[in-house]
Amino acid sequence: MSQTKKMVLIGNGMAGMRTIEHVLKLSTDAYEITVFGAEPHPNYNRIMLSSVLAGGADMQDIIINDWDWYEENNIRLYTGDAVKKIDTVNRRVTSELGIEVEYDILILAMGSNPFMLPLPGANKEGVIGFRDIKDCQIMMEASKTYKKAAVIGGGLLGLEAARGLLHLGMDVNVIHIHKYLMERQLDESASMMLQRELEQQGMKFLLEKQTASIVGKQRTQGITFADGSEIDADLVVMAVGIKPNIELAKRAGIEVNRGIIVNDFLETSIKGVYAVGECAEHRGIAYGLVAPLYEQGMVLAKRLVGVETAGYAGSVTSTKLKVSGVDVFSAGYFKDEPSTRSLRYQDDIDGVYKKIVLQDDRMIGAVLFGDTSDGASLFSLIKSGESIAGREKELLLGFSAGKSGVSVASRLENMANDEIICGCNGVSKGAIVEAIGNGCASVGEIKMCTKATGSCGGCKPQVETLLQLYAGDVLGEPVKEGICGCTSLGRDEIVESMKAMHLMSVKEVMNVLDWREPEGCSKCRPALNYYLGMLWPAEYTDEKESRFANERYHANIQKDGTYSVIPRIYGGVTSPAELKKIAMVAEKYNVPLVKFTGGQRLDLFGVKKEDLPGIWEELDMPSGHGYGKALRTVKTCVGSTFCRFGTQDAIGMGIRLEKAFERINTPAKVKLAVSGCPRNCAEATVKDLGVVAIDGGWEIYVGGNAGVKVRASELLCTVKTEDEVEEWAAGYLQYYRENANWNERTASWIERVGLPSIIEALDNGDDRRALVDRIEETLSYTKDPWKEIIQNDELRKNFEPLSDIQIVNR
Repeated sequence: MSQTKKMVLIGNGMAGMRTIEHVLKLSTDAYEITVFGAEPHPNYNRIMLSSVLAGGADMQDIIINDWDWYEENNIRLYTGDAVKKIDTVNRRVTSELGIEVEYDILILAMGSNPFMLPLPGANKEGVIGFRDIKDCQIMMEASKTYKKAAVIGGGLLGLEAARGLLHLGMDVNVIHIHKYLMERQLDESASMMLQRELEQQGMKFLLEKQTASIVGKQRTQGITFADGSEIDADLVVMAVGIKPNIELAKRAGIEVNRGIIVNDFLETSIKGVYAVGECAEHRGIAYGLVAPLYEQGMVLAKRLVGVETAGYAGSVTSTKLKVSGVDVFSAGYFKDEPSTRSLRYQDDIDGVYKKIVLQDDRMIGAVLFGDTSDGASLFSLIKSGESIAGREKELLLGFSAGKSGVSVASRLENMANDEIICGCNGVSKGAIVEAIGNGCASVGEIKMCTKATGSCGGCKPQVETLLQLYAGDVLGEPVKEGICGCTSLGRDEIVESMKAMHLMSVKEVMNVLDWREPEGCSKCRPALNYYLGMLWPAEYTDEKESRFANERYHANIQKDGTYSVIPRIYGGVTSPAELKKIAMVAEKYNVPLVKFTGGQRLDLFGVKKEDLPGIWEELDMPSGHGYGKALRTVKTCVGSTFCRFGTQDAIGMGIRLEKAFERINTPAKVKLAVSGCPRNCAEATVKDLGVVAIDGGWEIYVGGNAGVKVRASELLCTVKTEDEVEEWAAGYLQYYRENANWNERTASWIERVGLPSIIEALDNGDDRRALVDRIEETLSYTKDPWKEIIQNDELRKNFEPLSDIQIVNR
C-alpha cells in the first residue's frame, strides 16, 4: 500500500480552501493535509466583509468552514502563523512561530495585499486598506470615536467600504481619480445613475481628484489634494487595487511576474509546487474575483487526485456591487469600439439602465443597473459565444418580456452544466441540478449542500427556477426553509411537535420528524438540544455532543490552541481572599495573562486543555459561562453604596440578578447591567436586559446590543421594588427562552416580534408569575458544570491532549 502523501496549503482563504474541498470530495485519503493561515480565523468569505460592515451579516455568518470542519476532515490547521520560508530542495516549509512541515505537494494561495498609495502621511494611525476581518474591526471601532471618513478609490471595493462606513454612522467622502465611478465595470451612463443613487443614501463624491498627502500628527486628520483643496478625515480607507502576495515565492526561487506564474494546470516553475487564487498569474492575468479562483481550484484538485481534466483556460468575469438598495451587474467587455455595436435602454424615472455590447452577432459584454434579474442569463450567453442574431432587442428588454421573449426557465434549461450560477461560491448549474437529484427540494437545502445563495443571495432567483425545472414532483408546492437545510420545519413547528409527542432526545426528534440528514448538522443539533432542555428541564439530559467545543470544554479556545477561563465574579465585586486564590492558581499553572474583562471579571488566558479540570477544582468558583449561550455577565456601577449621584444599590441589585439567573441556558448569550442612576455608568441601555435606578424605583430596559450592530434598548416597564425587578427580569428571560429562535439575540428577537407583544405577554401578573415559576423550576435542576467534571474521572478524560489531529492557534 502506498503511503499517504503530504500536502501543505499556504493560505487559509477562499481559493486555497475551495481547492482542498474539491480534493476531499474526490478522495478523502489521498493526502495528509496541513494548512497555514496568517489570520487568526477559520476560512471565511472575504467578499461578504462589506455585508458585515453594512450590518447585513455578523462575523459568524461569513465563516465558510468552521473549526470543527477541519477536525472532522483530519486537517491540521495553524492560524495566526504565516509561513516565512519555503525550502523547495528538501520540500519543507517553516512558519514564523518555528513550525516545520514537510510536503510532497505544496499549494500557494496567499492571496493579495491592498495597494497602499505611497503618499506622505500614509503610515499614520487611521489609514488602512479593506481586505480582511481586522480592517472591518478597525473601521467599527473607529466609528465609535470618529465621524469623518474618506475612501480613496471609487471602484467596487471602495464603494462597498463607503456604504459600510455610512451604516456605522460616519460622514463619508469617496475620492476617485477618474471622472466617473467604477469605470472598469460601468459605462458613464450607468455610473451617473449609480452616483445619484449613492448620493441619496448619504455618500459624497470628490471625482477627478488626485490625493497629495494625508495630514495630521500621530493620527490622520485630513487629506490634501494636488489642486490645493483639502478635507477633514479621521479615518482613511485605501481601496485603489491589490497586489498579488508573491514575496514568499520569490524568496524561494519560484518564477514570478506580477503574480506567481502558473501554467494551465496551476503548476509553478518548481515541481510539486502549485499556486491558485489572487497570488497566481495565468497567461499574464492575475484575477481578483472569486469565480475564476474557484475554477482554478477545481482544475487543480482534479489534477492532484489523478482525475482527467482539461486545463484552466482563463475566465470571462462578471461583477456585482454588494451595496444595500443598489443593483449593479457588469460582465465581459462593455466599452464601445469601432468593431462593436451596442443596444441601450435607459429609464431615469424608475432608475433602470441596460446595455449589451455585440461583436459579429455575439454578445461580448453587458451592463445592468436597477434591474439585474437577467444578469446570469446574459453572462451565460457571453461565455458561450453563441450567435444572438435576431434576438438582440428581446435580450435587451429582458428574457421574460413579450410573447416572443425567451423565458428565464428556458435559458437556464438550455444552459451548459458547467456554467456558474453562484459566482460568490463558484457553484455551477450542474452542481445544483445534481443536488436536486439527490433530494434537495428547497433553496435552504441547496445552500447547505452546495453553498449556492450562501453569500450575497443574488443567484437565489436562478436557484428557485432550477428547483422548479428539476425537482419535479418532489418540489410540489414551494418548499419553505426550516431551521436549517436538514428540515423544512420551523422553530415553532418543531417545539410544538416535541410537546405533543413528548419527544425526549435529539435523535428521536430527527427520526420522528423525518430529518433529511440522519445525524443533523451544526445548526440544528445545538438548537434541538436547547429546545429539549427548555421544554423538559427535569427529564432531559443535556447532550454534550450537540454543543459547540467551547461549551463542551467550558472555556474559550484561543487562536494559539490554549483556553481562557473566566470564574464568576458577581457584579464585578470580589474580595482579597478570592483574588489571592485566582493569583495562586494562575501562578501554579503558569497562566501567561490575567486580564480584566469588559464585564468586570478576571479572565485567565493561555490555559492548556489538560489543565482545565485542575484549575477549576482549585479555584472552587462558579464558571462565568464566558463561552455559553447563557447569562454571561451582570455589569454594575457602585450605585448609592459609594457614589454621590447614586439613587439605589446597583451592586446589590446586580449581584441578586446574577445569582438568580446564573447557569440558565438561553437561545443566545445574554448580558445584563445595573446602573445606580440615570447617568448610566454601567451602560445598561445597550444590554439584553438593563436596569436603571431612578428616584423611588427602577426602569427595566430590554433588547439592547453593543456588538457589530449597535441597538439601544427599549423601556419594558418601571417598577418600585427590587422584588419587582427580579420578577419582571425572570418573566422576560423565560418568555425569551420559550419563544426566540436558536442563536437569536434579544435585540434581533424584539425587532422581529415587536416590544408591544412582549409587554402584553408579561403585563398580566398571573401570566408573568407562571413564567417565573417555569424559570425557577429549570434553575432548580441546573448546577455548575465543573462540579460534575471534577467529580467524574471519565469526564476528565475529555480534557486529555489530542494525540493525532490537532487544531492549533484557534
